[in-house]
Amino acid sequence: MSAYFEELDFRPTPMGALSLRRRRQLSSGLDIYEIKLGDEFLMSSAFTVAEIALARLGLAALERGDLDVVVGGLGLGYTAQAVLENPRVRSLVVVDALAEVIEWHAQGLLPLGRQLTRDPRCRLVHGDFFAMSDSPEGFDSLAPGRRFDAVLVDIDHSPRALLHPRHAALYAPAGLARLAAHLHPGGVFALWSNDPPDAAFERVLAGAFAISATHVVAFENPLQHRDASNTVYVGVKADLPVEKAMAGSSRRPV
Repeated sequence: MSAYFEELDFRPTPMGALSLRRRRQLSSGLDIYEIKLGDEFLMSSAFTVAEIALARLGLAALERGDLDVVVGGLGLGYTAQAVLENPRVRSLVVVDALAEVIEWHAQGLLPLGRQLTRDPRCRLVHGDFFAMSDSPEGFDSLAPGRRFDAVLVDIDHSPRALLHPRHAALYAPAGLARLAAHLHPGGVFALWSNDPPDAAFERVLAGAFAISATHVVAFENPLQHRDASNTVYVGVKADLPVEKAMAGSSRRPV
């Protein structure tokens, strides 16, 4: 194949054809990694600002140390990497429904794979995040019922644009209440969204958590020669002194 484009792997899955591609961006000379499901782009290493912000904004709402964290959605690994860069993090469980994506990291086909798999704090788990969130056993099969300090989620495109209809239950009041049960008092839930702030979901989030905030994360889109933005929602469970955690407006650009 051309040095400017290479399909690194292609797998049929129950959800559709999954492919991992590398292409050279001529304007920067950098390699861009992309994962596609059928004809739909799931993720690209050209746009990682908001994925990193998901980790940083979520963990910034916690003032304690020795943090145990769950990331829902491994993808290219940028949210997980940002979690591990925080020296307060003690452990990280990353849940992904696609075993193929976990294999790509373990095989070193993705740039962050070796870094994630060699960090003793990090464990990559093949599983259904939504079923785990709905179950009393939670996110760690080695310790059923274990609670965490933060759960950070980047799976669906937004609370409305879902990869599967059954995911919708998470974004309803009862679904967020069940997720919050897996958090320690004062724990944090944070969610990435590709869409602008959604007032209806903000109301659901505010009803499920003691404190909530919506952050608009701006970044440059070189393909369209304009600025773009994603949204990060943050909810804090009761019993955290949060004067610092959520100071400012409910919609704060970062």
